Parts: sequence; C-alpha cells; structure tokens
Amino acid sequence: MKNWQPVYKSANPYRAEIVKARLEEFDIHPVIVNKKDSNIHFGNFEVHVSPDNVLKAINLIEKEIKFE
Repeated sequence: MKNWQPVYKSANPYRAEIVKARLEEFDIHPVIVNKKDSNIHFGNFEVHVSPDNVLKAINLIEKEIKFE
C-alpha cells in the first residue's frame, strides 16, 4: 500500500463507505484511510486504490456515483 493513491475524499464516513463498496463491485480493492483529527473534527476520509486502478476508479466514481 506504499504507493496507493487517493481517488475520493469526504468528511462523511458513510460516503467513503459507499464509494468503497461501489468500487469493489468492479473488482477494485480500495481501502479507506481516516485522515480526520478526532480532537478538532477536521479532515477527511479518503478512499485509496493501487496505482494500477487509479484511472479506472476515478472514471467509475465520476460516472457511477452521485450524491445529491
């Protein structure tokens, strides 16, 4: 996981979980990295993927996932 890249960031953990689950449906194996500071409640939850899947993941997120 040394070179894994973030493809999605959100302050809402449930949105990161939705993105992760949707990417898993397309055989991408993402992980969620909690970059939120628990003391001041600042930061994001990031969905990371391997370098080989970055473009595929970004395209899927843009085309398949809409939060309204």
